[in-house]
Amino acid sequence: MKMPLDQIDLAIVENLQKNARLSNKELAHRVQLSPSSCLERVRRLITAGVFRGFHAEVAPEALGLTLQAMITVRLQRHSRRQVIAFRAHLLTLPEVMAVYHVGGSSDFFVHVAVRDSNHLRDLALDSFTTRPEVGQMETHFVFEFTRSMTLPIPSEGSR
Repeated sequence: MKMPLDQIDLAIVENLQKNARLSNKELAHRVQLSPSSCLERVRRLITAGVFRGFHAEVAPEALGLTLQAMITVRLQRHSRRQVIAFRAHLLTLPEVMAVYHVGGSSDFFVHVAVRDSNHLRDLALDSFTTRPEVGQMETHFVFEFTRSMTLPIPSEGSR
């Protein structure tokens, strides 16, 4: 899906990715539209898939999840069936924060949040190494995690 975005659309995207809690009235003021026109544009951007969703980012520590790790996984065979099955399995695990299907020496990077090292060990043994798709697994502790919540907005000449 490639929807052409004009300068007003880009201004809406820029403002909402910085603060998704802006009221429609405030957003309309910032992008110099009437509130009704602004709301219609936001709805169009949502329908077109420009916005994937609006959500609250929760601090894992607030939920007692004090340890994060990246688990790299190499599949036994890199077949479509195994990739789809393993990805579907990962998305059922409550500890999984993000799944990346990648190229290179690993097939997946899996970002997890757990209570402690025992929880991480149990997750690895019960949910990764028992899977028939998994050929090799490695765990890397995350010392610090910071997410950028903004993407670069293209300028007029770069689109």
